Amino acid sequence: MCYGYDGDRTLTESLAARGLGRRRLLRGAAVALGAGALAAGGAASALAAQPGAAPAQAATGLGLGHGHGKGRKPLVPPGKISIQLYTLRDALGGEPGYDPTLRELSRIGYNKVEQALGYYGRSARELRRFYDRLGIRATSSHDGISETDEALRTKIDNARTLGQKYMNVPYLASSSADEWKRWAERMNVEARAACRAGIRYGYHNHAHEFTADLGRGRTPWDILSAELDPRYVHLEIDLYWTVTAAIELGESDPEGFSLDVIRAAPQSVLQFHVKDRSATDGDTADLGTGIIDFPRIFKAHQVKEYIVENDRPDVTPIETARVGYRYLRR
Repeated sequence: MCYGYDGDRTLTESLAARGLGRRRLLRGAAVALGAGALAAGGAASALAAQPGAAPAQAATGLGLGHGHGKGRKPLVPPGKISIQLYTLRDALGGEPGYDPTLRELSRIGYNKVEQALGYYGRSARELRRFYDRLGIRATSSHDGISETDEALRTKIDNARTLGQKYMNVPYLASSSADEWKRWAERMNVEARAACRAGIRYGYHNHAHEFTADLGRGRTPWDILSAELDPRYVHLEIDLYWTVTAAIELGESDPEGFSLDVIRAAPQSVLQFHVKDRSATDGDTADLGTGIIDFPRIFKAHQVKEYIVENDRPDVTPIETARVGYRYLRR
């Protein structure tokens, strides 16, 4: 569930419509990820997919730090690490509050955030001044498709004020192929307008784009990848959801499925949402505690931003942010 949208429910509905039903998550994770890791020669990843096993990165002892020897570049440069603020929604809207939470993110090392859930009582200009004092930049955001051209202009103006490089549509769901086509057409219009303002416009996936059958074997992803103009629209790939879609579809290599999605898309993949998947129940998990082989994916495809996320933080939102930052820095 990104930015308040129930991706789990939509996935379940899409599978039910296909007559597949929802797999038992533990069994699906163990079988699918175990087979995929073995096929790729990743015995440690296969071990991690079994109940009670250590995560793949912990089992190898390498994680993202592999290759950080003298003269070697890290897999994830520190300047490309960000965090989706939806992860911190409870802290932002409750205790300790918005300002203390952002200050703590700055102390952890974050200098980028992805906006969600509004500006918490500030204007875009006021929020920009606050971020500037902290040394943080809102480089990206999650914003729905605008209902009017005026709303689109406001969205773009706010993004420019904040200094954003990207804005992304966070969620769409429909069983109608025609509606997906209409959305793609509108996103192309918005993307061209954003481009004129110097902002890249993207789409963020969940799992149902790959599992929903819109008729004649077509999925929402088939339509989006065909209709979104690659000159103006990029992709923000959520790796938890591509892995989850692969497991639910019975794919033997979920990370390979994710890489196939990236390689096959006409659109550029410029951003990753990086959240892990629990080996025990398939839920989201703090980075490095689950079963997704992120180093394999990061080695195969580099992006402009690696955005930490966990829809349901394992301990506290701040701890999720701290764990995620340290994991990507390793």
